Amino acid sequence: MKLKSLTEFKYMTFDVVGTLIDFECGIKDCLARIADEAGVDMDGEQALTLYRAARYSEDADLFPDDLVRVYLQIAPKLGLPAEMHYGERLRDSAKDWNAFADSADALARLAKDYRLIAMTNARRWAFEYFARELGNPFYAAFTADDTGTEKPDPAFFEKVFDFVASEGNSKNDILHVAQSQYHDIGISRELGMTNCWIERRHAQKGYGGTIEPAEFTKPDYHFTSMASFADGVAEARK
Repeated sequence: MKLKSLTEFKYMTFDVVGTLIDFECGIKDCLARIADEAGVDMDGEQALTLYRAARYSEDADLFPDDLVRVYLQIAPKLGLPAEMHYGERLRDSAKDWNAFADSADALARLAKDYRLIAMTNARRWAFEYFARELGNPFYAAFTADDTGTEKPDPAFFEKVFDFVASEGNSKNDILHVAQSQYHDIGISRELGMTNCWIERRHAQKGYGGTIEPAEFTKPDYHFTSMASFADGVAEARK
């Protein structure tokens, strides 16, 4: 089947944490401050590896509330004090996580021609901070609280399909944009969506704080930043 042009979509759906918001730096920075206070040397990439293993356990809670549990689990392995208030501090740090430097500008450019929809596994309270950090560019937003589930559960995507259908459109009118192969790119392919992979860690080894997929999915579109994606869209629209 012929690949749809970037100009043919009415909607762009976006993963938020990891694609638009730099959660890895947010987590590492908060843990580094705790480590400094405790007089401990900490390896940021090791912290992400431990975070990933702890985050994707069977007893995980919704994000970022789950960071309290995660912190208490990984703190001893990092030599950090395993105290509840530090876990709560890590959770609350989500309110101050920065967007990637190119996110807000790229979204503002794209919002001129497309309806932008946020699709995040974060809870609504955290998303409100993320949206503000991004300049509130979204036409609609779906969080874990709204869907009752998390990506890559197809039910999350179905909620968005239903919303788009209520406006007389279909999933064929959506380009799904995300950095996570596990949460987004693989399942969007299975559901018949056109997708775009933003490979944020293209200059780094491994999957960082994101779970590794069982198998790699070649995306329909591939960029290494939101800036280059927005440039690609602008070029296609000339």
